[in-house]
This record gives sequence, C-alpha cells and structure tokens, in this order.
Amino acid sequence: LNNAKTIVWNGPMGVFEMDAFSRGTFALAHSVANSYALSIVGGGDTDVAIDQAGERDNMSYISTGGGAFLELLEGKKLPAMIALEQCSNGKK
Repeated sequence: LNNAKTIVWNGPMGVFEMDAFSRGTFALAHSVANSYALSIVGGGDTDVAIDQAGERDNMSYISTGGGAFLELLEGKKLPAMIALEQCSNGKK
C-alpha cells in the first residue's frame, strides 16, 4: 500500500463489528488513510468500518454501493445510468 498510486477497497476484513475481529479492518483503514494514494472505497459495511476507525475524512471517495460499485468498475452499465441516458436522448 505504501507505494500504491490508487487503492480500491470493497468490503471489510471480517466481522469488524465485534472488537475481537475489528483490528484487521481498522488497521487497513489506517494504512489506506495514511497512504498518498487515491483511495476509492465501496460498500456500506466498509463505509461504517471506516467511520468507526475515524478515517472518513482521509479517504478520497466513499461509495455506499457495494455490488453496484464493483459493476461500475467492471465497465457494466447500471440500470439507473441507462435510464438517465435514455431520458437525455429523448426516450422514455
């Protein structure tokens, strides 16, 4: 992570809601936050974990959409995007 220019993170590292299992997720959040990389985070659970780790303001971008976030990164068109494109082209 130290030399990365871009970090994409989707999903926590286990059951971060339980203290006994939170260290890995919080350590990753701190590492990403302290890097110089563009940090792109996806998923509602990851969003909550980053907030609990106190690193929300140190991430470049956070999306609460997990599956949709990954589909967009794969280059797939999301239904809402298709609908917006059709509306902008005068189709209903």
